[in-house]
Amino acid sequence: MKTIEEIIINNREALNAEPPEGHFERFSVKLELRKKIRKPTVSIVSYIMKVAAVALLVILSSLYTWDNFIRNDSGRMTLGEVSPQYREVENYYVNQVNLMENEISASAITIPGQKEALLKELQNMDTIYVALQKDLKANPNNETVINAMIEHYEKKLDVMTIIVNQLKAIRNSNNNKNKEYEKVSL
Repeated sequence: MKTIEEIIINNREALNAEPPEGHFERFSVKLELRKKIRKPTVSIVSYIMKVAAVALLVILSSLYTWDNFIRNDSGRMTLGEVSPQYREVENYYVNQVNLMENEISASAITIPGQKEALLKELQNMDTIYVALQKDLKANPNNETVINAMIEHYEKKLDVMTIIVNQLKAIRNSNNNKNKEYEKVSL
């Protein structure tokens, strides 16, 4: 096998020969043409890829939003969808529960994390109701499921009433203690 040195020494005359006339000009023109042709293709391809990525992102986020927030077919059914009478019953209980939730949220519970735990427990009660809604969707005229849903509202309202009454009793007790403290300190 020949080394590179031997190849260069043996072909010295061919390597020292001058290129034909106009070689450098033709080479420069070809080089410029390649730069002009290659540059726009890269930017066009990258632009198209960016537009495609944005379009894909918009489409996927739209589908996610539609599926999770806009579409109302969640596999559940409310009492109001069964009949107008049940709609009135449901509206009554929903309004009462909302009033109680607002009263609980507005209460000044002094123990850290207790209000959050209480609200979380009330939300956990709603998981039972969601299961009942799914059962109602499967059996729309099943009186047992309808009665269970109404009973659930009654029980939740009873529990919330007890909680609100206890919070009021604690608040009144604290107010009485503060008044007694003010009398003693005068």
